[in-house]
Amino acid sequence: MAKKEFTYRGKTLNELNEMSIEEFAQLLPARQRRSLKRGTPPGFKKVMKKVKAGDKNLKTHLRDVIIIPAMVGASLKVHNGKEFVQLTITEDMLGHFLGEFALTRKRVTHSAPGIGATKSSASISVK
Repeated sequence: MAKKEFTYRGKTLNELNEMSIEEFAQLLPARQRRSLKRGTPPGFKKVMKKVKAGDKNLKTHLRDVIIIPAMVGASLKVHNGKEFVQLTITEDMLGHFLGEFALTRKRVTHSAPGIGATKSSASISVK
């Protein structure tokens, strides 16, 4: 069975790569479109230059960058407030912000209750 070709709003990846950022912005939802219309964040050009050069160890704090077609296939690390999270950008991420894929909160996991937490835990022997 043949793999289905990727399209974003009816455009293939090659067609998207040939578009300017302004033309690509017209395909995006309102929030991303307005963000691109205001201009790119400071440091975006520097990041894009490294992405196009194929830098493998690219780290960035720019979580508000919108993923554009030129970034597809790139591998970079995005800061989540504590550490850098490794991302490989795929076609499905187009139009999203980088920060959406570097989660800032971890799921809460509880271990066993401590001593004195409940009446029954008082009778448990301490090793």
